[in-house]
Amino acid sequence: MIRAYNELYLSDARRCLANSLDYAVYTLGLELSEYYDMFVKNDICTRFERGDPFIVSGKSGVEIALMVISQCRRSQEYLERVYYDGKSPEYWLGWAIAFYQWYTSCSLKLLNEEIPILSMRCMYDKYHEMDIMHFVERINEIRREQRLTTYLKKYREMKGYSQSELAALTRIPLKTLQHYEQGDKPLDKANAVYVLSLARALDCRPELLIGV
Repeated sequence: MIRAYNELYLSDARRCLANSLDYAVYTLGLELSEYYDMFVKNDICTRFERGDPFIVSGKSGVEIALMVISQCRRSQEYLERVYYDGKSPEYWLGWAIAFYQWYTSCSLKLLNEEIPILSMRCMYDKYHEMDIMHFVERINEIRREQRLTTYLKKYREMKGYSQSELAALTRIPLKTLQHYEQGDKPLDKANAVYVLSLARALDCRPELLIGV
C-alpha cells in the first residue's frame, strides 16, 4: 500500500497534530469538534495530508492551531500553553489520527464525516495503551460497516424500493437483506450473486456496495 507521504515526516506530523489539538482545547478553550472542523476544512490540513515539510516539520502544533483559527474566524493571539496532566486524550487522538491518515491516505475531512472526532475521542480509554494498529483496524471496521449500511440503504431509497420489494426483486431473503442494511452481516463477504443482483436492481456498481 502506498502511504500518504514519506515516512521520514511521520513522527513530526503526529506530534504536530497532537499538540495542535491539545493546545486548541486546553489553552485556547475551544471545543474539540469546533477546532477540528476548522482544521479539516482549511488548506493547512490539505498540506498536512501531503506531508508538506513546511507544515508538518516547519511548524509546531501551537503555530498550526493559531494559523487555523486566524484564517477561519478571527485573529488569535498566542497564549502561554496550559498543560494537561500527562498526555491528554486530545494529544493521543491527534497522534493516532495522523498515523491513520498517513497509513491509509484517507482524507481527514472524509474521515471526520464518517466518524466524528468526538466519537474517535471516546476510543481513548480502550485504545490509547494499545499498539496503534489496533486503532487503525477498528477505524477501518467502523468505516466499512457504516459505508456498507449507508450505501445499500441510500441506493434502495433512491430507487424507491421498500426492503420487501428489493428482497423480492433480487431473490434475497428479506431477513438477510435487513442484516446487510443494518451492518449485522458484512456485504463484502456476501455471496457474489447477491452483490451482483443488488447492483443490477439498484443500478450502481458492485464495488460501491462492498466499499471498494
